[in-house]
Amino acid sequence: MSARTKARKRALDVLFESELRGLPLDGTLAERREANEPPVNDYTVTLVQGVAEHRERIDQVLASYSEGWTLERMPGVDRNVLRLGVYEVLYREDVPDAVAVSEAVALVRDLSTDESPSFVNGVLGTIVRNKTSIA
Repeated sequence: MSARTKARKRALDVLFESELRGLPLDGTLAERREANEPPVNDYTVTLVQGVAEHRERIDQVLASYSEGWTLERMPGVDRNVLRLGVYEVLYREDVPDAVAVSEAVALVRDLSTDESPSFVNGVLGTIVRNKTSIA
């Protein structure tokens, strides 16, 4: 497993935990960095801080492109994986879109429902295709 794949998993853990506990992302991230168990690398920090910084816009994009699903109806893992994927697609020029989508699909394949991989792939694929009009 690559370092960035591990960083994405750790970032998902922080996002999911924050949401579950009703805590701000920066507080949960600070707790994880202090405990350092499991280790939190720089890319995990970048991802969590990026999602936190752009969360309002990311959620607007997801609400627009997840046909038939509100953010609240989505499984928590899917919602937070999609947030990570949208952040990488829209705000990280160093991550190819195909890699962002593939990594997001792999996360939900391992951690969510049987339907989640096709759902996440469809939503992120549509966002990638419309990327120029979203920005």
